[in-house]
Parts: sequence; C-alpha cells; structure tokens
Amino acid sequence: MPESKLPSFFIIGSMKSATSTLHNQLAAQSNIFMSSPKEPNFFSDDAMYAQGIDWYQGLFRNALEGAICGESSTHYTKLPDYPKTIDRLKLLISQPRFVYVMRHPIDRLVSHYMHQWSEGVISCDINQAIDRFPELVNYSCYGMQLRPYLKIFGQDAVLPIFFDRLKTDPEASLNLVGQFIGCTEPLQWRYDLPSDNVSKQRIRKFPGYRYLIESGLMTNLRRALVPQVVRESIKGRLRMEQRPQINAQQREKLLKIFNHDLQTLTDWLGFRLSCENFNSTE
Repeated sequence: MPESKLPSFFIIGSMKSATSTLHNQLAAQSNIFMSSPKEPNFFSDDAMYAQGIDWYQGLFRNALEGAICGESSTHYTKLPDYPKTIDRLKLLISQPRFVYVMRHPIDRLVSHYMHQWSEGVISCDINQAIDRFPELVNYSCYGMQLRPYLKIFGQDAVLPIFFDRLKTDPEASLNLVGQFIGCTEPLQWRYDLPSDNVSKQRIRKFPGYRYLIESGLMTNLRRALVPQVVRESIKGRLRMEQRPQINAQQREKLLKIFNHDLQTLTDWLGFRLSCENFNSTE
C-alpha cells in the first residue's frame, strides 16, 4: 500500500479551537492534500473503522504525487469516549505527526456547550451541563488527551498551536505547522477563505432545520411569504442571545481541574502552563 496515499499528519484537536479554519487553510496550499470530509474519524469511531483501510486510503486517492497528506479528526482526542484510536493508528501509519490546537480550557468548554446546545444535545444551563455532561470538561483536559500520544509517539511527534496566536498571527502559526509536517516552502494564509462562524453556534437546530432554514429555496419562500417581524420573532426564540456565564463555584472547580491537568504538560512544553497565563503564552 503506497505511503503517499495515506496521511502523514493529523490535526487531532482540540474541538472548538479553529481546527476547521486550519484544515481549510492547509487544504488551500498547493503542496498539501487534506481529506474530504474534514473529519473522517476513521481510527476513533467503530462504524468508520469498519469501512476498512481501502475506504480510508480512497480519501487520499486524488492527492498529487509528492503532496503531503493530512486529515483533521478531533475525535482522536476525545478520551475516554474513543479509546481505540491510537492502537489503530499506530498499526497503519508510520511516524505520524500530530497538530493540537490549544484554546483556553474554559473558553473551549463554553464554545463546546454552545455547539451542543445548538445541536439540541444539551438543553440545560451551562452550570448544570458541566456536572451532567463530562465530555465538556474531559475534552478541555489537554494533558489527559495528549499524554498517550506523547508516550507512544514521542514528544517531538506532537506540535502545540495556541488558539490565540492562530487568531492574532495566523501566517506564523500556519508556517509552524508547515515546517512541522515537512513543507520546504513558506505557506501563505488565505484571507479570502471563511473562518469558523461562531454566530451559527447560537441558533438552536430542530428536526428539518437544514431543509427549512438552510436551503436556498426555503429561504426565498420565507422572505416572500412570511413578514420580517414574524421571522425575527421565531429566530429570537431559537437564538442564544448571550454567551453562557459560568458561576463562581463552577469556575473555581474548573480552574483546579484544568490547572492540575495542564501542569502534566510542563516537560513537553518547556514551561508551566495554567489557566491564568494561558492567553499570554507566546
């Protein structure tokens, strides 16, 4: 099986940390081929893995000769929900490289909650959700998610990219990734490409949403037949008007959890990372 038809690098997370933006920017480069769909989740999800290696290899069939192939599956860092990922991956890919985008753990949790709320998975207040849905906290425990990768593949196999730097200096971040995955020429950030749309996360979806709201035909019919005041009233009922607020008790609990978890990454990062200094990290 030709190695060129399999990915050599993976954006493995974290969820709600601009991984889609980074994926699209890499896909726009002439010497990089990114999978479509963006998140095949092949090594993590049992149903996807059951489709077989030939199916997975087919995702990279159209890669040009010599192109660097990659994919972006945030399920690969969603422990304990997908425990088989690394065992499957190491059997197929030799010397993989992993890119992990690190967003402030609490900001990532809030964005994750908003996403799940909009999808109808969570309906309760964020402070209740923190206790009821452990994945909100688990997926922000970057140490827990990365330790297996660092242990199995080595510290040099994982590149940390900080979300804030990706936003403020995107081209520098993109070129860090490019150097890490083996690009020999500088990469150019495409400012004409769309970035992650946060506002869409605040619209609660319902059965038939994609057809009734997102289709061009239905959009034109609504505008023609339904008065704007009625449309705005309905939209208001589906929209999360304000960013969710974590109360003081839950915030204190989260800070303890995340600071303890981040401390385990000190040797890898070369400095001590905490929630307090996270957004000032260069």
